[in-house]
Amino acid sequence: MSGVVVVDHRGDWPLNIPGIEVVTAWDYLTHEDLTRARKVRVYNLCRSFGYQTTGYYVSLLAGARGHKPLPEITTIQDLKLAESPRILNDEIEELIQHSLARIGSAEYVMNVYFGRSMAKRHERLARALFNQFPAPLLQAKFSYRGDEWRVDTLGPIALGEVPGSHHAFLYEAAQDYFVRRRPLRVRRESSRYDLAILVNEDEKEPPSNARALKSFERAAEDLGFDVEFIDKSDYGHVAEFDALFIRETTAVNHHTYRFARRAAREGLVVVDDPLSILRAANKVFLAQLMERLRIPQPNTVLLHSRNLKQVARELGFPCVLKQPDSQFSKGVIKVESESEFRRAASEMLERSDLIIAQSYEPTEYDWRIGVLDGQPLYACRYFMAKGHWQVVKRAGNGAIVEGGHETLDVKDVPAAVLNVALQAARAIGNGLYGVDLKQFGKVVKVIEVNDNPNIDHGVEDLVLKEALYRKVMEYFIKRLEQRTREQAR
Repeated sequence: MSGVVVVDHRGDWPLNIPGIEVVTAWDYLTHEDLTRARKVRVYNLCRSFGYQTTGYYVSLLAGARGHKPLPEITTIQDLKLAESPRILNDEIEELIQHSLARIGSAEYVMNVYFGRSMAKRHERLARALFNQFPAPLLQAKFSYRGDEWRVDTLGPIALGEVPGSHHAFLYEAAQDYFVRRRPLRVRRESSRYDLAILVNEDEKEPPSNARALKSFERAAEDLGFDVEFIDKSDYGHVAEFDALFIRETTAVNHHTYRFARRAAREGLVVVDDPLSILRAANKVFLAQLMERLRIPQPNTVLLHSRNLKQVARELGFPCVLKQPDSQFSKGVIKVESESEFRRAASEMLERSDLIIAQSYEPTEYDWRIGVLDGQPLYACRYFMAKGHWQVVKRAGNGAIVEGGHETLDVKDVPAAVLNVALQAARAIGNGLYGVDLKQFGKVVKVIEVNDNPNIDHGVEDLVLKEALYRKVMEYFIKRLEQRTREQAR
């Protein structure tokens, strides 16, 4: 994908960056070669983004042409509302208080150039503001009122309003943004789409290991994708892609959900989609959904501060308590007695007004059925860790012990297991899910549905091998081609 910097006058942008063409706004709006160009990243540095100004139309028509503008027209509109600090997420609110804590005056103005601030102590805040409102040039005005810093205004600034003393830093930030952080790849002639894979190199228990990620990349390129691995700092680039594949553990109050939400809003094909994250990430929702659809699950009580006595009567002990947003055996505990139950339930209810209690039903292993687009993708049996009641045993010192695993051909999975797994997955959506189940003879019960299931080299891919990764990428192709057909109508 080529890059175009759009300015009001050519002299406004003196930098010569390989792969980046500088054009005037009028040329961009009127020249036929730019109108018909495909796969273009448009960096809008016009002097005004006011409604129906030239700068406004550059971002508006870039979207109509299938180009990838920065800022997008939605960002321009969002920034008109940004004087309300409530539009900022909690992470940014905390960064504001921390970053400005040592400012001596009651007012502060910060310019953000391509996600960077001239003051190093404000770098994290600058990046966070850019991630939420991706625009090349931003200005935030803060004031200290009461006992905290607040945003008075936040909006794009014109290139001509950048102080002369800032120009050198602005050009450095732009150079870094265009060249070092996002080098333009040599695009293969066979490439049809751009795929971003969101990962976190520091995550201790990622949903896919390094070899699996490489297999996803290889399968995607074979099907015509240009692939780029991105991390949380790349939020501002999401709209530059056609599809987003999240291979970082998801959560609702987390940047992974914000990535998914923005990708979906911009029309990307995204896995995990934001609705699936919202639904699968909450055990309370899952329990109520399974009950309504009569999909079998362990005996379940929706717990709150006023019905704790119900557990002893309906479930007995031992039983299992689940924090609504628990993942990978975290936030899921077994309690052996009423006193232990009351202590643990009280602690959980301090974090959530509702939690889940379920009957304790031990098995030698849990089934995990991977489901993609409503169809089974892979099947595994995860055995309990030695001397433990869960697949993963977590020691107090942070050590992790896992049980063994067995990967099966889906044709060899009992029909009852597949049937219940598909019912549960389809209740969440048509994306990629991992359904955990327990089997007692002919009885099968859903433990949970994961929107971000593990797909590791050497585990889930032991039967299908490279074909598993290809199937996932074929799903993206299917959805993208469907989107193209709908847009052509």
